Formats: sequence, C-alpha cells, structure tokens
Amino acid sequence: MIDAGAADFAGAPAGSGTFRLLNDYQRGFPLVSEPFVAMAAACGLDEAAVLSALQAWVASGVVSRVGAVFAPRRVGASALAALSAPAGRLEEIAARISAVAEVNHNYQREHAFNLWFVVTAASAQRLRQIVAGIEQDTGCAVIVLPLEEEFHIDLGFDLAGGARTLTCAAETRPALVGEAACALPALERRLMVALQAGLPLLSRPFEALGRMAGLSEAMVIELIERWLDEGLVKRFGVIVRHHELGFRANAMCVWDVPDDEVTRIGRLLAAEPAVTLCYRRRRAQPDWPYNLFCMIHGRSREAVCATRDDIVRRLGLDDWPHAVLFSCRRFKQQGACYLTDADT
Repeated sequence: MIDAGAADFAGAPAGSGTFRLLNDYQRGFPLVSEPFVAMAAACGLDEAAVLSALQAWVASGVVSRVGAVFAPRRVGASALAALSAPAGRLEEIAARISAVAEVNHNYQREHAFNLWFVVTAASAQRLRQIVAGIEQDTGCAVIVLPLEEEFHIDLGFDLAGGARTLTCAAETRPALVGEAACALPALERRLMVALQAGLPLLSRPFEALGRMAGLSEAMVIELIERWLDEGLVKRFGVIVRHHELGFRANAMCVWDVPDDEVTRIGRLLAAEPAVTLCYRRRRAQPDWPYNLFCMIHGRSREAVCATRDDIVRRLGLDDWPHAVLFSCRRFKQQGACYLTDADT
C-alpha cells in the first residue's frame, strides 16, 4: 500500500517505487494502451497501486495532472501579463482574473506590479479580448509580455536533489506568431480540448480520451506521439506542483539586457541547473523595461537568494538593470486552456 501524501512522500527513499513513479515519469510517459501497467512493472508495484497513488496525489495537490505540456505559441496565443492591484482590492481582482478559463497561472509577487498571470487562448484576438475585459472590470491597466525567444521552458523537478529534471536547457527556439490553433484539423482540436484537463486515471486512459474526442485509442496515441515528435507537446507525463513538494520559494528574476546580447546571455543562463525557466519577453515601456526572465525555485527564500547571487556573480548579470520578484501567494495554477468546446 502506497501512502501518497505530500508530507510522507518527502521522505521516500530515492530508489523506492513511490519515488520513481513521481520522479521518473514527469516525462517519458508510456504511450501504450495500458500505461499504468507498464509504469507498475518498472517501479515494482502493481497497476492498482499506481492508479491509487496518482489519484491521491491529484486530490492532495502534489500532482496537477498527468498529461501534456503544450509548447507556448505553437498553438493559439499566450502571454505573461501583470497589473498593479490596490492593496485593499488585491483578492477581489485576483478572483476576477482566476475566473477566466484561459488564465492558468495567477500569482501575487513582490513588486509594484503585484499580480502576475499567464493567459493562453485560441487566438491573439481572444487573448486581447480577455485582457480588455480584465482592464474594464478592474480599472487596472495590464502590461502584456509575449514570449519572443525561449531558452528553457520545460519545468520539471528532480526530487533526488535538484530543481530541474534532465533536459536540453541551452536549446534556443524563437517564438512562433500567428493563429496556429486555427490550423489544427478539427479532430486534433477535439483531442486537445479533451486532453487539456489531463489524462483520465483509468486502466485504459487513451481509450477514454478517444471516446471524449470521437477518436479510436490507436489514433489518440498516434496523434500524441506526432505532437511530441513535432514539438507541439514539450513533454507528456506527471505534472507536479513545486510548492507541495517542498520547493516553497520561487523568484522571477529579470534583467534589461541589450537586444544584441540577450540571446547569448539567455543561453548561458538557461544552462544553469538551478534555473527552471528562462526566456526572452517583449518589454512594456516605460513601465516594464526588462526583457530577460528566469525562474529559480528553492526550499527557502535564503536558498533562492544564494543561488541567484552565485549565478549573477559568475555571469556578470547584474551589470544590467534588474529586479527580483518573489512569489507571495498562488491564486491559481493549472494546465493551459488554449481551446474550449466552442473552438472545436
């Protein structure tokens, strides 16, 4: 019997089946008819124990979902956005933002811009409508910071002792601009809508997805494999929540780097093992002059500060204007919602 509670998991031996289930399958999920049987065999468990553990982790918040991480700007439109909420209205405004289905992350951070959220939508037009609605309802101006270049966007956690799972961090890819979601065939859009909430935790999950999308099990698996090959899906597996796993501090670190230097510096920064996300975003002058972003997660604020200080000392990053925005509160964290039933 697996005890799947977050607190108990923190002490699980690194070689145990429990540990391997959560740590090893953040990517490389078996794309077969009965994936949980394959995972159970690899972890020395049985299928019922695997499903029970995953269901318990989802219920407790340790796991957000099992499923796909779609590549930003490969489908529809997405952007990081922020506003400055008056202190007395912060929770009210945060609730208004979190109520939007296409908002998947919403955090309070230590800055004049104190609410930061990510919007993913079927199109750039829909994204603009969402932002305009938030501005109208809250009376707060929103800065919108689209992705321009990704250096490392594949957040995973090596629970054995590091913040990031093994991946190619220094690969750089320009963001794609346009109405990409509209280019997906209708059957692929149906599958994407079904998959956004996560894989059903059933013995044959791809068959269940197929029933929701009107596809065969074999077609579901084939499409997901193709999406991974083409880069539409960055990874497929167990999506964990860092706070519940003990990474209770995180800072968004930003710099204003000259445009002719930002790609070189971004690649160096992305190669740092402690950097969990790294990308270039459009500036929003005059209020937001920063174009290079990274995230550093740690088990304490002190640990994050020490890690950042070491990185910037070695790379000379603080020669440029900079800021550090620690997270205060998490109002919403879920998988991206690019498409709704209306888009299929």
